[in-house]
Amino acid sequence: MYRLISRFVPKRIVKNYAALLRYSNIKINPESFVGFVFSTGFLFALASSFFISLKFQFPILLVFLIIFGSFEVLFYMWLLLKADKKSKFVENILPDVLQLMSSNLRAGMTTDRALLLSAREEFGPFAVELNRLGKEISTGKEIDVALVDLAARIKSEKLEKTVFLLVSGIRSGGELSDLLDQTANNLRRQKVVDEKIRSNVLMYVIFIFVAVGIGSPVLFGLSSYLVEVLTKNLSLIEIPSETALSSSLPFALTKVSISVDFVVQFAILSLVTSSIMGAMVLGLISKGAAKYGVRMIPILIVFSVGIFFIVRSLIAGLLGGVFGLT
Repeated sequence: MYRLISRFVPKRIVKNYAALLRYSNIKINPESFVGFVFSTGFLFALASSFFISLKFQFPILLVFLIIFGSFEVLFYMWLLLKADKKSKFVENILPDVLQLMSSNLRAGMTTDRALLLSAREEFGPFAVELNRLGKEISTGKEIDVALVDLAARIKSEKLEKTVFLLVSGIRSGGELSDLLDQTANNLRRQKVVDEKIRSNVLMYVIFIFVAVGIGSPVLFGLSSYLVEVLTKNLSLIEIPSETALSSSLPFALTKVSISVDFVVQFAILSLVTSSIMGAMVLGLISKGAAKYGVRMIPILIVFSVGIFFIVRSLIAGLLGGVFGLT
């Protein structure tokens, strides 16, 4: 049934899910997985949209589209972050693997044997891939083809470039041990440069977090309470329109048509939107890709909305008696 449902999904999306499942070492049919995700998201969004529309009088179609889209995006981002977590781990240990392989080659081992003995338990998921690589070579698969397939199972640009150098060295018959040592040293130097860059942009990360998580909710809390005060006080002022005094005033006092509930809802919507965008910017600045900020979205939303209501409560407690709003 799930495979039948996946036929209504664009093939490009199915291919993307298949690649992420391969990167994440999840052994399941991609079409069945896509069908399960879309059918579950459809049912969940349908039930949730009915409940929210009946309780809050929101348009049911709009609520359904938002919930369904959010569900699918969260599932996709979960797989994407899982694949990236594996690739980051592999990139961190890749210099050690190359150094160990170079030592094995200098000890007189063959290339395939040096690869197989480089699989250590502390290398985690990469050790599994290296063991699989060794089994493929032992069953008669060409070593260069097996290395290319290894790079295709891990979402890492550094690993792809390293495999390209290794395959080129194998085909040309060059000195692999020196090539592996130089590659490992270059990867370590690049890692040091990346860490220096992250430390330099830390101030920007703190500034964005403070602006989104503290500055915006404080300002929205003050402005929403100001609207509540003006709405309350202007409704009590009555100036006859026919008097000379009212006609000579340089300004006009009219009734505020914006409700306090609308202002609060607008503030919450703005805070949620700015939290999502701010989290994406934080991920882009700190780690080089907006997708890494997804895990910061719920933290920023809860933090900013919580401060918004705390500010409103504090101002109401301090000034509510003055303006007669207690």
